[in-house]
Amino acid sequence: MVTDLPNHGVPPDRADIFPAAADTQPQGADARGAADQPLAVNPRQQVQLTSVDGILHLVLPPEVDPETGIITWPEQIQQLKLRLETGERFWQDETIVHLIAQERLLDARQLQALEDTLSAAKLRLKRVFTSRRPTALAAVTAGYSVDQQAVVHPLVQSPADPGQALAEPLYLQTTVRSGVEIRHPGTLVIVGDANPGSSLVAEGDILVWGRLRGTAHAGAAGNRDRRIMALHMQPTQLRIADLVARPPDAVPEPYRPEVAYVGEEMIRIARAQDVAQQTLNQTLSRGAQPLETF
Repeated sequence: MVTDLPNHGVPPDRADIFPAAADTQPQGADARGAADQPLAVNPRQQVQLTSVDGILHLVLPPEVDPETGIITWPEQIQQLKLRLETGERFWQDETIVHLIAQERLLDARQLQALEDTLSAAKLRLKRVFTSRRPTALAAVTAGYSVDQQAVVHPLVQSPADPGQALAEPLYLQTTVRSGVEIRHPGTLVIVGDANPGSSLVAEGDILVWGRLRGTAHAGAAGNRDRRIMALHMQPTQLRIADLVARPPDAVPEPYRPEVAYVGEEMIRIARAQDVAQQTLNQTLSRGAQPLETF
């Protein structure tokens, strides 16, 4: 199932919020009598570190604050460096870090800056939570696990239809390396290979335009009508909804597209051509007319 993130407004375990690097102390005559006053900190503008079950959650503020305007990237990196170097250390060396980027757009250069800053403090960035496709693509390309979440619209009060994908399809043109996990609340399309040791989890379908040799879990929210498709199907494990299967030991023909689906309460694998013909026959049996070809 897709991991539910904690409410970072009220961290469940431990959170540290620290001021920006800019000089915020009063100067001159205005400073008299102000030494004992608490420093005003706007949490919306601050990088936050939260410990959740032994994992550090690094929460980035939005790119634009409605009151103060743009919060620059160098300011946020400086905040993080100050916290790691001078703040109270409540984690061990080599602790895993999950980046909560939310709707923040991050590119490869910014992710590398975060990685370098965390590595200097002996922390390991492993997973990125984001609702933005460019950030997800940059993170996967850099070798991080990704949880892409659906964008939350607070004005929409009706619950989502559990039989429908919760987000637009996510297209990634990359090789998914060993140790990388990608989670998406919709259909997941990988143009490239999924190597052994990788993991693909989607609430919709999974399509790998290449070799699928890792694990794949379609219909993660419980929908057994979802499918897993690949040009070369050789996974270590397949899951559709609550069903789990291991593929046969026989190696399929090179580059023969196949589809995994649920039939008779079990996961079956068939040639994509056969599944397409079966789907066409079912459509025609319901009264549809084939298109004339030229």
